[in-house]
Amino acid sequence: MPFQFLTYLQPTHYFRLFKTSGKSIFPKASILPEAVLEQLIVDSDYKSKVAQDYDLSWQAVQQGYIGATETYSSFKKVPIKDEYHFIRKQFHPAWVFYVLFMRLVTFHNPIKEIQGWLSTMHIKQRTKDLTPIAYPKWDTYSSELIEEKPLVSVVIPTLNRYTYLRDVLQDFEKQEYPHFEILVVDQSEPFQPEFYKEFNLNLRVLRQEEKALWLARNTAIKEAKGTLIALSEDDVRIKPDWLSTHLKCLDFFDAQVSAGVFYPEGQSIPKDRNFFALASQFATGNAMLYKDVFKQVGLFDRQFEKQRMGDGEFGLRVYLEGMRSVSNPLASCIDVKAGTGGLREMGSWDAFRTKKWFAPRPIPSVLYYFRTYYGNHAARWALLRTVPLSIMPYQFKKNKPMLVLGVFLSMLLLPVVVFQVFKSWGLAGKKLKQGPLIEKLE
Repeated sequence: MPFQFLTYLQPTHYFRLFKTSGKSIFPKASILPEAVLEQLIVDSDYKSKVAQDYDLSWQAVQQGYIGATETYSSFKKVPIKDEYHFIRKQFHPAWVFYVLFMRLVTFHNPIKEIQGWLSTMHIKQRTKDLTPIAYPKWDTYSSELIEEKPLVSVVIPTLNRYTYLRDVLQDFEKQEYPHFEILVVDQSEPFQPEFYKEFNLNLRVLRQEEKALWLARNTAIKEAKGTLIALSEDDVRIKPDWLSTHLKCLDFFDAQVSAGVFYPEGQSIPKDRNFFALASQFATGNAMLYKDVFKQVGLFDRQFEKQRMGDGEFGLRVYLEGMRSVSNPLASCIDVKAGTGGLREMGSWDAFRTKKWFAPRPIPSVLYYFRTYYGNHAARWALLRTVPLSIMPYQFKKNKPMLVLGVFLSMLLLPVVVFQVFKSWGLAGKKLKQGPLIEKLE
């Protein structure tokens, strides 16, 4: 990434890595289109011109620039003061202090660090002022892809959620775009084949005895007849234009992946995801992509079976191959968050929160993913960043006072937490030794 201090705060972010082509995601600020530069804010308070340009590049990506501007293939070091300047603009002051503390305990020059921290105290966090880059042609755009009427294969794995599955299948009956099939991979006990007779859909049900989510998705993708794959879930709700909006996004942005956005039932799309942008994550519950993508990068890695981060790992493979994945808020879906069934029966509810005192923290597949792509050093920074905040239960995930309390509790429970982390590290090591279980799509 353009600023070194992001290593501490976003150690396992997609955009931290260069693609296999050697290019980053960040456009060269000096050659951004004038229409884009007009929507960015030049920060002349940086000590170096390099940092000023990197800040503009960062703004462009964060505000949703999707274009063909040449990107950086390397980044120069910027002054310490500029590093602190940047993170103060992007993160809460508590995280800025966290970086200072980590810099000091890792034996960086304390005088330079404290000077850099103190000299930028006047800089305020500005992420709330984010102004998305506009795409005025979207509203009037007529998609040739939709006119071509390609067959879309919708993949839905399910496990003991017939009530919720009925709702989403009824949503598919109302889709504006009619050229699709649905492949449901049913792992439920007891299996209810008669359930599917009530729907007016081009529906294929694949019975799977083994309770395995990634096997289910891989099986359906191999069986799919469509040139495009739409990934959905059994506990979401979608709008009638869900399929057509995904198709339009692929066409409009010349993308290989349209990555939809989730939001919890009764809430709305988060402000920082409510605009088009290059996708920094991938969720298998709401996405559309060309089937050929799987031929290029492979199917889902079954090392994540009954665990977490399998979709994130797949998304990173897509990113590294240089394929364009667009975060598409208009193809959003409601996450009902069913209390039973699915992964809740097969394994974990949350990647970092455990249900038992001596269970591994985080889920071993998380460290397997981090260590595979980012290395052990970045994985350790990720643990420091996430584990203390994961002590509190899931319902307090966005409650800042409770998260701070979690940090103090993690200190009190340090022996237990250390045991959990070492256990996870060891189990992840076994996965690394075995290697990925990624099947190629012929």
